[in-house]
Amino acid sequence: GVEVYLDDDSYFPTYNRGLYYTDVNRMFLNEVHMFDADVLLEVLRHEGWHAAQDCMAGTLDNTYIAVIHNPDKVPQEHKLMADIRYGLMQPKAIPWEQEAIWAAEQPDMTAEALSACSAGRMWDTYEPTPLTRKWLENNGYLR
Repeated sequence: GVEVYLDDDSYFPTYNRGLYYTDVNRMFLNEVHMFDADVLLEVLRHEGWHAAQDCMAGTLDNTYIAVIHNPDKVPQEHKLMADIRYGLMQPKAIPWEQEAIWAAEQPDMTAEALSACSAGRMWDTYEPTPLTRKWLENNGYLR
């Protein structure tokens, strides 16, 4: 249910290789960076993880994303990379981005999460974090 587009570099912030928009379930890939198969795969995994986070917040039919793993499960190197990339300008994005940075490097991690999403309730496969559980309960996804 996620549309993927290859788009011109002028639509992206500097050095940005991809974007996922929760409100329209669309992924945009920066064509300048997609010439290398390894980079393409990394960006698809990263942005695909954001789609899985979107699904973890209930369904793809919302405008929210939820972290999938407890922060202590995310390897330290990926936490550090997220802090370097987002700490000064977008510190609130770090919990979501550290997971996506991790997923970008892991074969099958994103594919498995998206499979869980398409099968229905992601939280049957991934135990929600306490805040995600609260969100799911408050919005009628869990009881």
